[in-house]
Order: sequence, then structure tokens, then C-alpha cells
Amino acid sequence: MPYPRMLRVQQRFEAPRVADLPAAVRAEFARIGLPDRIRPGQSVAVAVGSRGITGLPVIVRTLVDCLRAVGAAPFIVPAMGSHGGATAEGQERVLAGYGITGETMGAPVRATMEVVELGTTDDGVPVCWDRYAYEADHVVAVNRIKPHTGFAGPIESGLVKMIMIGLGNHVGAARVHRASVDIPWDRLVRTVGPALLARCRVACGLAIVENACDEVAALEAVPGDAILAREPALLELARRHMPHLPVARADLLIVDEMGKNISGLGMDTTVIGRKPGVTSAFQATRVFVRELTAESQGNAHGLGLADFTTARLVRAMDRRTTAVNALAAVHPAGAMIPLHFETDREAIDAALATVGLVRPVDARIVRIRNTLALTEVEVSETCRAELAGRSDARVLEPARPLAFDAAGNLLPCGAGATARPGT
Repeated sequence: MPYPRMLRVQQRFEAPRVADLPAAVRAEFARIGLPDRIRPGQSVAVAVGSRGITGLPVIVRTLVDCLRAVGAAPFIVPAMGSHGGATAEGQERVLAGYGITGETMGAPVRATMEVVELGTTDDGVPVCWDRYAYEADHVVAVNRIKPHTGFAGPIESGLVKMIMIGLGNHVGAARVHRASVDIPWDRLVRTVGPALLARCRVACGLAIVENACDEVAALEAVPGDAILAREPALLELARRHMPHLPVARADLLIVDEMGKNISGLGMDTTVIGRKPGVTSAFQATRVFVRELTAESQGNAHGLGLADFTTARLVRAMDRRTTAVNALAAVHPAGAMIPLHFETDREAIDAALATVGLVRPVDARIVRIRNTLALTEVEVSETCRAELAGRSDARVLEPARPLAFDAAGNLLPCGAGATARPGT
């Protein structure tokens, strides 16, 4: 099957960056006067989630050091709901994959699936919390603020979600997600969030906002009693810094890798244009995803967003872990396995046979590494007109064919010199 030639495109994003993460953490910790609230000897649970955040080990280690400096006894708790196969050991492995262990952080990691029952909200939603976090004198939640992949509202993915779902462990995560079938997310935020903040000792949250280059753009400590009021503004800041694709439409979007370290659904739905109920700036007729990141540890929840995949990704999938996550999130479609093929070439041929009347050689194809890494992407030559006169996107080199190895799988982006070209 003949394919269009591809252009390597560099995008320019406005990308403010926190240059000194340890200094920023210390400054924020002091700014809100947290050292005045924590007495020597008190225990502090530092809640850390399952997202791969640039600089996360540095941020968490600095926070631990700050707490030790005031005489506190910090420890780390996984705050990731049902991720890691909904086991304490699995969640410890997720953190270790990001370089967060007792040895590297200078504080023990205490993981459990046990929860403390904390009653119900006015809507009858039963709430619970991680036992270790609940029993600590204080909790500091560390998380990225970002648009959620599955719903829209003034508060989406961030500190409140970690408090409501991440620290609820498997049981609490499943309850809140089940409730979301009947109760709008915004109402859950305004009922479950305050209920937990009133019953649990959240000293503060450390909010991380990333720029479009997957770097820390802003870092802010928010007192526990101000999290609900402050997070909407932080979400708006995160939206302004979201990366995007350089064209508005593709017949086929090729995603080289998906994973839990990249997004809750493996691929950010706001980037690939598949967020429920939201009209995205980018739309793709078909999505083909090639690989699952090692950091995902077999969790392929979100694979159902794609139309096509590879047999090797399916083989890398831990079906139990994926099912546990999908069921806890009340999103069984996210664990569905698309049509899959042994080689990339077969998958691309199948995808291009389903995009309508356009000839494959004229198809609009976009290829990305993942939904976080969008500074350099590839687009087919058929998209060239959409790039003309743009100051935020430039073509780096002449168009060339999609490059495959001898087995029929795509070579890494920009590695076409020894390629077997597409025909």
C-alpha cells in the first residue's frame, strides 16, 4: 500500500519552567507557614500518585527533607486508587519505577490497601481513606494539576482527585467512580471533597503544573482548607500550558507509546480528540497505538481509545491489572482490545483501509511519540498547507517515506537513514 511522505515538524510552545525545583519546594513550604503547624515528632504522610511527573523524585525528596528539618517524621504513601494491580506491593513497584523508594527518599514507603470507613456524604456516597494516611498527624498530597481524560469541570485531575480517589485505595476509588455514573463529577467534588477534607488531616497539597514540554511550569503549596477554592485557577493555568498537535485533523494518528506514566488512560484524550462530551481542537478518524511503556507494568487501561494496535502491545498487557483498573474506574471500554496485528505495516494498512474514500497515498497522517512529547511530531506531506506561514511550527527537513525495519515495524521518529521505506 502506498503511503504519503512524512514531514518532521518542530512546534514552539510558550513554556515557562521552574529552574530550581528544590528551591521552589522550600520556598512554597515556607510561604504557607507549614513549618509552624507541624510540631517535632509528628508523623506526616506524603501522598504520591502513579503519574510520571518530571522531577517528581526531586520534589518528593526535598519535601521529605523539609519535613525532617522541622523535626517531623515523614513517610510516603501511594495515592493511586486501584493502580498497581490494586495491591500494596504493586503500588510500591509503581513508585519504585519512578525512583521513589525508602532509600532514595530518606523516608519509608508504607503501602496498604486497608482503609478507614468515614461515613457517607449527603448524597449517600460512602467514603473511606488509606489507613496509614488517616492515622498520620498530617498529610501532604503531591500531584499534577491537569485536565482529566474522562470528564470536564472546574476541578478535574489534581489534588482533590487524589484526596477523593487516590487515597481511597481500590475500595474508595471504585465507590467514587460508581457514584459518578449517577452523580455529576462537579457535585461529587463539592460533596465528597469537603467531607474528606473535614474528616482527614490534610495539611496542604503541593500542586504541580507542567508546561507543553513536559517540564514543571509552576509549583504551588496550597493549605488544606484552601484546596477546593484554589484548584480551579490552577486547572486553568494547566489548560493554557497544554501541548497540542500542529494540525486540526488526521485520517490516522499513530501513537508510538501509551502508558500510565503518561496519562490515566495511557493517552491524553484532550490531545488525541477523544475526551467524552468535549469537542477537541484535533480530530482523528482512526488511532493506532504501537507500544505500552514499561512504567505501566502491564496496565493498558485506555487501550480501548484506539482503533488499532499491535499484537506485541497486547502481549505486554497484564489483563488482570488492566481489568482491575477499568472496573474500579467504571470504564470497561477502556480495557477493550482493538483490532491488532503482528506488524506496524499491517496495522497501518488496515487503518488506512477504513478512513473513507481518501487514497492511502493522500491520507493525512500524524505520528507522535506519546501525548506528552509533542515538541517534535511527524505529519504527512498532505498537511503541509496547514503549516504554511506559522510561527509556532516549522518543518525541519524534506519529506521522506515512513521508515520500517525488516520485520515491518516503524523505526523511531527521525531514524529513516537506514530505513526500508514505505511504498
